[in-house]
Amino acid sequence: MHLQLVPLQPQHAARGLGAFSGCAVFLPAAAQKTDVGGESTGTSINHSQTLLQRLQELLRQGNASDVVLRVQAAGTDEVRVFHAHRLLLGLHSELFRELLSNQSEVVLQEPRDGAAVFDKFIRYLYCGELIVLLAQAIPLHRLATKYGVSSLQRGVADYMRAHLAGGAGPAVGWYHYAVSTGDEALRQSCLQFLAWNLSAVAGSAEWGAVSPELLAQLLPRSDLVLQDELELFHALEAWLGRARPPPAVAERALRSIRYPMIPPAQLFQLQARSAALARHGPAVADLLLQAYQFHAASPLHYAKFFDVNGSSFLPRNYLAPAWGAPWVINNPARDDRSTSFQTQLGPSGHDSGRRVTWNVLFSPRWLPVSLRPVYADAAGTALPLARPEDGRPRLVVTPASSGGDAAGVSFQKTVLVGTRQHGRLLVRHAYSFHQSSEEAGDFLAHADLQRRNSEYLVENALHLHLIVKPVYHPLIRTPK
Repeated sequence: MHLQLVPLQPQHAARGLGAFSGCAVFLPAAAQKTDVGGESTGTSINHSQTLLQRLQELLRQGNASDVVLRVQAAGTDEVRVFHAHRLLLGLHSELFRELLSNQSEVVLQEPRDGAAVFDKFIRYLYCGELIVLLAQAIPLHRLATKYGVSSLQRGVADYMRAHLAGGAGPAVGWYHYAVSTGDEALRQSCLQFLAWNLSAVAGSAEWGAVSPELLAQLLPRSDLVLQDELELFHALEAWLGRARPPPAVAERALRSIRYPMIPPAQLFQLQARSAALARHGPAVADLLLQAYQFHAASPLHYAKFFDVNGSSFLPRNYLAPAWGAPWVINNPARDDRSTSFQTQLGPSGHDSGRRVTWNVLFSPRWLPVSLRPVYADAAGTALPLARPEDGRPRLVVTPASSGGDAAGVSFQKTVLVGTRQHGRLLVRHAYSFHQSSEEAGDFLAHADLQRRNSEYLVENALHLHLIVKPVYHPLIRTPK
């Protein structure tokens, strides 16, 4: 998979050599206005493509070059030679300007992957475009950062974030790279993708490359998308077996598991069979006792003695049938749809047999009041009609009966939007409702569902997963 970065725009090109920087090109002639022969409008003469071809030829043949770059791959005798031009390199990079100010030949030491793509890097400096492959993103970004070519640095970072959203990028490797370079936007994009697709990542080779620091960032999050909490425990146990971290790191990670979200029968099996608990059991003994107590009593009674507002009692985004249901909407731009599903009232063993039924309404072109058709104002003057395309998709989730809000429990709704990548369905977007709301206010606000190649659609279908999470809040003040 690749992306073509073409940051330059001919209509923005400058008139002379002095404007060539980053993403600009030279135009031999710009739009001119003249009064000759009474002509009052200008005519554009655009030879930018021809000029780009000449610049590429200039680099390829080395005509009139005044500097030589010798790029050596670290740890090897391999050297690549580039005949270049001091003016063009200096216009892009302050570092190149300083390096070449008083010498015509320099030796540049680069990592092997950087040396392998240096020809692409130099070509970008001449014509403002290049083709990026996934494996080349980090070395190109590293070169752009080292030599201060900010336009290329931004372009590659945008490419990485876009490919993360589509599920194609190596999120773990890019996360660690973002941390090392201080790219906070890229770090956050990687972290969000990993949280929403932890099931897929935990079952891949990338999981073994997760650092303790990254694991510590992921485990406390409530927006992790998993089958259930038991899946997260098994993924963590596999990571502990491979990484062999210090005991303090392992015990801190094990304490991030939300044991009250695991049914008692499964907790018994973990205590009997888990190698991680056999090794670090005492570090989480209090949490296991807390989980058993939580399952043994009604949540309302438990809340009289213990605080249920901590993260341990908040479900994550579980895909298991007890907490939601998938919903595939074919041709979602066509008309309104509805469905219903059931969820467990709460994660406590006391509530395991109690269900809440939810009704869902999807409308592809709901119009807010401000945009609904108005035929005349107070004076009788006709006003323009609102167009259906001015609306936005709407999703409403309501309990089938007023009994859906049990004592001591409110419900948070989350809607996941999937995308297909390499034969697997990944989460591309997630929308959460406030506990008191029945509707996601920004649901698919910028989606074009009528476009068949929309990033929100898979084979012209909208793949949703509806999740309802019970949130406990004590009706009786807990003792201090």
